[in-house]
Amino acid sequence: MDVPSLPPADLYINRELSMLEFNKRVLALAQDPNVPLLERLRFLCITCTNLDEFFEIRVAALKQRMEIGALTQGPENLPAQQVFDVLRTRMLAIVEQQYRLLNDVMFPQLAVAGVRFLRSEDWSSEQTEWLSDYFRDQVVPVLTPLTFDPSRPFPRILNKSLNFIVPLRGRDAYGRRRHRGMVQAPRSLPRIIQLPEHLSKPGCHDIVFLSSVIRVHVDQLFPGLKVDGCYQFRVTRNSNLYVDEEEVNDLVHALEGELEASRYGAAVRLEVGRDCPEDLQEFLLDHFGLDEQDRYLVEGPVNLNRLATVCAIDDYPELLYPPFTQGLPDKLLSEQNIFTLLEKKNVLLFHPYHSFSPVIDFVKLAASDENVLAIKITLYRTGADSPIIDFLVNAAHAGKEVTVVIELMARFDEAANISLANRLQEAGAHVVYGLVGYKTHAKMTLVVRREQGTLVRYVHLGTGNYHHNTSRIYTDYGYFSSDKDLGEDVHKIFMQLTSLTEARDLKLMLTSPFNLFDAIMDKIQREVEHVRAGRKARIIVKVNSLSDPNVVDALYEASQAGVRIDLIVRGICSLRPGVPGLSDNISVRSILGRFLEHSRVYYFLNDGDEEFYCASADWMQRNLQKRNESCFPVMQKSLKKQLKRDLELYLADNCQAWILHGDGSYERLSPGTAEPISAQTRFLELMASPN
Repeated sequence: MDVPSLPPADLYINRELSMLEFNKRVLALAQDPNVPLLERLRFLCITCTNLDEFFEIRVAALKQRMEIGALTQGPENLPAQQVFDVLRTRMLAIVEQQYRLLNDVMFPQLAVAGVRFLRSEDWSSEQTEWLSDYFRDQVVPVLTPLTFDPSRPFPRILNKSLNFIVPLRGRDAYGRRRHRGMVQAPRSLPRIIQLPEHLSKPGCHDIVFLSSVIRVHVDQLFPGLKVDGCYQFRVTRNSNLYVDEEEVNDLVHALEGELEASRYGAAVRLEVGRDCPEDLQEFLLDHFGLDEQDRYLVEGPVNLNRLATVCAIDDYPELLYPPFTQGLPDKLLSEQNIFTLLEKKNVLLFHPYHSFSPVIDFVKLAASDENVLAIKITLYRTGADSPIIDFLVNAAHAGKEVTVVIELMARFDEAANISLANRLQEAGAHVVYGLVGYKTHAKMTLVVRREQGTLVRYVHLGTGNYHHNTSRIYTDYGYFSSDKDLGEDVHKIFMQLTSLTEARDLKLMLTSPFNLFDAIMDKIQREVEHVRAGRKARIIVKVNSLSDPNVVDALYEASQAGVRIDLIVRGICSLRPGVPGLSDNISVRSILGRFLEHSRVYYFLNDGDEEFYCASADWMQRNLQKRNESCFPVMQKSLKKQLKRDLELYLADNCQAWILHGDGSYERLSPGTAEPISAQTRFLELMASPN
């Protein structure tokens, strides 16, 4: 690649730093006064969830590299310790902003709106009495207060659990001095307690934290001892799962063991209340093998995620986004039988603006249709209550050939997927697990139906998971077709996944880890050749992440040749746009709003013979070379027009768009005096309707 000989750190943005920048953009939504208040609280909770996962996976891996003095895994070749030091400074700033926003802005504004979080000093006598009864009847029976001695050492602390360290004075019932105790909050207890209506201010929801109730009554747990305080803390642990593909004989058994072990993996972060005395903080750091750099002091609940339950309060519609009714393309409204429709037309759905129900109905109809012989599907994340699983079970019971390729190692969904796999196997479905080291991330359904003596293949292909809940909050494309070549390709890909052979001679589909990477590189190079020959060339790509250094280099070369490149990258982006002589012709924007941008679309102008692809794959090395991914072309003129309109709206957005600069920082666009354009709002207007 003809890339300037710059130091690697000047060519690429570090992945971890870019990921943290994404979380800062989410935090900005929580800070945005134009966003409804409970939705802002939800975004604040999301920043906490994101940060938890960041520590569990990225920081944990980084700390392992720091221990051996290694470089980061990315192409920028930076020392792991150097990256960690920058990350820590930025993470401390994020945590400080989170709690300042919660305490100084959200709590006061929520109280004015009628959602009051009560401190213990503000409890009325009636509330105090009710909470004392609640503690006695609902909390004490499931608590286990602990003190420590050689026979009862410090207990194992579950990953991200709520705990309290308690300084003590005096002697126990056996005459031995006690200095410290601990209380673990069981996972069965709700962290948010809503007081009964008769104890709340009229028209208000009065809420108390479980941590406050335990702190106020903790002396009841250590009778005969003097309690000098009660301080909450939480430990985040390494949640990376490791399964040796050379040694493992039973993936399910090995994974179940890893899941159990990961609950008590190596500690990577200690969160503790700022009011906790220094000696107790040091005691906790020492016990968990952590250093000062791993300590995060908080001014409030140690787990902001728990506040998400408050966002479900529906008595204050003005504090939430306006509800909407998901739409459907006209062709689906006029034809009830999807098989009849697909004989004539292909269908492109754009979730969440379009309903996910046609996808569920597709599987439901296939399960009950006597002419359907086989159903094949890939499952990455589905949700424990997925109706699709119910229909697959019904189809298997009905004697249809049901094949499910289920990815057991979908991060944080491993246990749920093991349970789903067992249920499907018990029903008689053929269950194939994703190959260790090559996650199955493709989104495909294949239905084989007998029609007038011949077999016809119907397919659904998507950019997102078969998850009916997230389909209301993630933007994704879903594509239905009965195209013969497409059906044949999908059949070959399923054969590849189940037999571990290569899907050869594909006519339309592109797949990882086989031909997708090479196809992307070839198409970028083709645009370069077009522009050098004076022909029309342009690239538009919408993905969640862009970090493959080979693809980045190819885009740099295309930019230098004069190809205009517009990248819509929600999260991680390692490419530095707008660098003179390197990426002058590349722009990068990130769209953040009500819905999580999750769709992947690749567009190549190709001298006017436009190509559109939708895919399950981001432009990362893991997606292009270490996962099973699917990528499909959209060739119908009307559907290409729809995709082009969608991409142009994203590029015109001046309300929810953030522009990436070459130094790795982001700047939020503002319409100023121009017409405000929000892509997500326009899509709601075009495809959905208010309730």
